[in-house]
Amino acid sequence: MTKKSLQKTLLINIGAFLLVLLLELLSGWLIRDKFDSTYNYYKWGLNYAIYIMGLIWLNHFVLIPVFLDKKRYVLFVILLISSIIIAASLKANSIALVSLNKFFFFFLYSTCTGMAAFFLRRNIIIQRENAEKEKLQKEQELTYLKEQVNPHFLFNSLNSIYALARQQSPETPDLVMQLSELMRYQLESSKKDRVLLKEELEFIENYLLLEEKRLSKRCTVEFLIDGDLLDLKIAPMLLIPFVENAIKHGAQSTNEQSTIDISVNIKNSTLHFCVVNSKPSIVAPSKRKGLGLENVKRRLSLLYPNSHLLKIEDSKKTYQLDLSIDVSVSTLKKTRND
Repeated sequence: MTKKSLQKTLLINIGAFLLVLLLELLSGWLIRDKFDSTYNYYKWGLNYAIYIMGLIWLNHFVLIPVFLDKKRYVLFVILLISSIIIAASLKANSIALVSLNKFFFFFLYSTCTGMAAFFLRRNIIIQRENAEKEKLQKEQELTYLKEQVNPHFLFNSLNSIYALARQQSPETPDLVMQLSELMRYQLESSKKDRVLLKEELEFIENYLLLEEKRLSKRCTVEFLIDGDLLDLKIAPMLLIPFVENAIKHGAQSTNEQSTIDISVNIKNSTLHFCVVNSKPSIVAPSKRKGLGLENVKRRLSLLYPNSHLLKIEDSKKTYQLDLSIDVSVSTLKKTRND
């Protein structure tokens, strides 16, 4: 037990003792005239408080951790009842059944009340610790998933530029600069929990421009935005995997003419994001399983639980993805980087 924890436990028990003492004094307030002096009245209350708290402390610090928590239930009950009987006998100054009866049930009630308070507090502490562990685990998982996006996006972009470089395209130097700007945004946004939706959509638009130059005239790309973006914010790099997926499994996988239609619609705080890409007539089997979609699905479940809807329709000729997010209910709070 750390020093801070020991001090907290000590203060709680001192507070509990004073509370019990106060309750005993208040319970005898109406009969205080029966005592010879005020001193005897306070002595009477203190005596009861010592007996009650003595039983509670014995139960909390010895019987529960040594016997009950170790599932030695029978021995725990025997020792608990025995300790109450001994305390009742000492208080009554007699072992006669009539004298013990009153004090036994009084101490039994007090001890059970103390146990209820003990387990209630322990349950609250356990729930708080579990919540903190869950929060930490979620943050670590989100950090891991977010970091996965960086190399995934970089590899896809470098492949695009590599293809143009092999064609000795004069636009390659400009595309390298364009990629550097995209990477700059990605690195800066990765330090934040949320970014402006407007900036995220501009990033997607610039990425599409880069891909359009590589795909030349083989692919027609439409990118439409409808609605007022206002100051809406979203988790960074959350939408780009859907766009990458459309390019990789649509235009990039065939020499046929292809299309990619992306529409963004904003109503109040709800973002509707739709991506439709044509599919090649002949699909070559992929040797590698993509991580992008699985990554973003997991991030959605962590960041926007019960506040997003993802639908995927995979038909023979098209692949359509519809995503709706209420961006106002993210599990992440505003940060200084917002």
